[in-house]
Amino acid sequence: MSETTHNPSNTTTADEFDGRSVIAVSFEKDGDAYKALTVLGELGSQHRVGVQEAVVVARGEDGQVVEKDRLESPAMPGTATGGVLGLLVGIIGGPLGVLVGGTYGLFVGSLFDIYDADAADSALGAISSSVKVGHAALLAVVDEPSTEIVDAAMSDLGGTIARRPQAEIEAEIAAAEDAERKAKREARKELHRARRDRDKAAVSAKVDELKGKLHHGKQTEAAGAR
Repeated sequence: MSETTHNPSNTTTADEFDGRSVIAVSFEKDGDAYKALTVLGELGSQHRVGVQEAVVVARGEDGQVVEKDRLESPAMPGTATGGVLGLLVGIIGGPLGVLVGGTYGLFVGSLFDIYDADAADSALGAISSSVKVGHAALLAVVDEPSTEIVDAAMSDLGGTIARRPQAEIEAEIAAAEDAERKAKREARKELHRARRDRDKAAVSAKVDELKGKLHHGKQTEAAGAR
């Protein structure tokens, strides 16, 4: 049985804890992730924790993260795909998953290694690293009076928890999307620059060709004059 993660980079300390958290729980057996979703729902129905959103996701061999099952808050139907988790799944399963600590090389030539220190310390990195290739994981947004309730329930199922404050996750999602927009702008600039340089090279080659023809023509005229 796995133990609940106590790595400071992946958990919320007592001083930081304000009750609203995003958790990612990884399991060795995929079936346990679905059991965990049910258990979390039971904790919610017992009013021991507040479950805002919860989904079981899986990361494929291509690095993509897909939703397999969900638990919705009766008060907020549809939030699992339209709330924080919808944004989170889109980020950790897309190109930015590489930048923030995705556990698989999603695209050839990824810019950062998973063990990059900044990625390992980020909230998105902690969550992304919990969704391992070929395995199911539980993602949820919960209101907790303390961390012990969910920790104990997930540990009983062999789960390893990464927990970060929702506010921290939302801040990094916003920053990540800003970074993506900037990266796209830089990519477009680079393409324009490459096209411009290529065109300059083509023009230069054409001018050199014309110069060569002109020089050859003058040589021919000089030879005829003799």
